[in-house]
Amino acid sequence: MVTKTIKITQNILPTLFGVYDENLRFIQELLPNVRIITNADGLSIVGDSKACNHCLHLIEKLISLIVVGETIDRASIRRVEQMLIDKCGDDILPMNRQSIAATAHGKPIVCKTYGQREYVDKIISSSLTLGLGPAGTGKTFLAVAMAATAFKKKQVERIILTRPAIEAGERLGFLPGDMAQKVDPYLRPLFDALAEMFGFEAYQKLLERGIIEVAPLAFMRGRTLNNAFVILDEAQNATVSQMKMFLTRMGANAKMVVNGDPTQIDLPDGTKSGLRHAASVLTGIEGVSIVTLTEKDVVRHELVQRIVNAYESLT
Repeated sequence: MVTKTIKITQNILPTLFGVYDENLRFIQELLPNVRIITNADGLSIVGDSKACNHCLHLIEKLISLIVVGETIDRASIRRVEQMLIDKCGDDILPMNRQSIAATAHGKPIVCKTYGQREYVDKIISSSLTLGLGPAGTGKTFLAVAMAATAFKKKQVERIILTRPAIEAGERLGFLPGDMAQKVDPYLRPLFDALAEMFGFEAYQKLLERGIIEVAPLAFMRGRTLNNAFVILDEAQNATVSQMKMFLTRMGANAKMVVNGDPTQIDLPDGTKSGLRHAASVLTGIEGVSIVTLTEKDVVRHELVQRIVNAYESLT
């Protein structure tokens, strides 16, 4: 048995420990082979040498994230622990320091997992990026953040966001109201992300001027999208023909991001998902990047990761 001691400054302690020491208790749950003892100056870790070193490494990484403004909770602790298990923990701090964008209120947006970092890097370097992964991995929000950044840097003149309008086909006529009211519920996540990036008033003005366009996938037919950052969201619910139609809309100086969750396809039985098909036929094509996010990249409530794992175990 060995004892490792780590001194922690008083301004770090509350964030590291969490409300009523909930973070500390969770670390103890994750690492039952060590005993964590608090003292006035920090922590003592008791256990065998290997387990103590691992726990010490985890706490040091959490402290490094706190120093650069990260919030520590059960989900972030689990992410850092998984990175250490995957032997990629040495790069945690540099990854989180790299702000990819900022919200309208100045809050920096950072990649929280290596999968997210790869996704963003591919969006930057590729003309077309396919992002596949489960709910909660940040596919939509990160794509919108990159679109907003490209627009603010004057790399594109427009932002166009689209998604299949309903779960199985696009039978909008059954919904009440005019066209805007019909499609609004299906496009709401995109509206919310744009409002967070630009601020509600600025976003509304850009929308009114046609600089930002949010529309159902069916409205893309026959168009050529030049000087635009184009995002197709929930692409698992696009058919193969719709996907081909959308991808061939790409014009000069356009960047496209197509994302979706292949495990949540709502198309009628027997209808092939355009996202899955595109991921298979476009592999190896120059200018196209395909990024697959996993349950390790889920950044919502930690329960979401467990739900994803439970459903994947059935397939």
